[in-house]
Amino acid sequence: MPVPIRRLFVALTLCCALVAGATACGSEKSSAKDTAAAQAVPAADSPSPSASPSAERQKLAKTRFVANAGLAAGATYQWIVKPWKAGKFKKGAKGRRTALIKAGLAGAFAYNRLKAAQKNAQGDPLLSKAIAPLSAGIDSLKNLPSKLRKGDGDAASSFDDIIGKVKGAGQDAGAPVKDQVPSGSQLAKG
Repeated sequence: MPVPIRRLFVALTLCCALVAGATACGSEKSSAKDTAAAQAVPAADSPSPSASPSAERQKLAKTRFVANAGLAAGATYQWIVKPWKAGKFKKGAKGRRTALIKAGLAGAFAYNRLKAAQKNAQGDPLLSKAIAPLSAGIDSLKNLPSKLRKGDGDAASSFDDIIGKVKGAGQDAGAPVKDQVPSGSQLAKG
């Protein structure tokens, strides 16, 4: 007598859950040495009461800034500047719709990464001074993806200008930014 596929799926799911639960629990027997080591590790990893979250952010502020600004620069160049220079945004151009969709996604992604880079820059005193004048320019990029979708060529040059200024500010602060083209899945996630 054949078993319905739903029953097999439910049975398989429950078996997997039980096996995963059993392996997660581990064995009940443990030595005193293992218990002492397990108790010592969380104490060493936990931050001290005097350490503030902003102090931890400052440790990797430049690295995070460089990564976020690099992704924004790579997305802008790959999917906004190159098609713009190639004339893909002009009415009647072959592949215009695809180029505009990609440019809109890249614009939203670049804005998101620039805001993250701006937040990272606040963790480093030199970077925060260099990026502070660019805040208004970064905020102005918020509406540019919709302008790109409408075919506004000035939007592409605005993205290019702001990315250039952010890269220059990073260079002046000792955090040179290199273009990193994000993957399609990163671009879709924003």
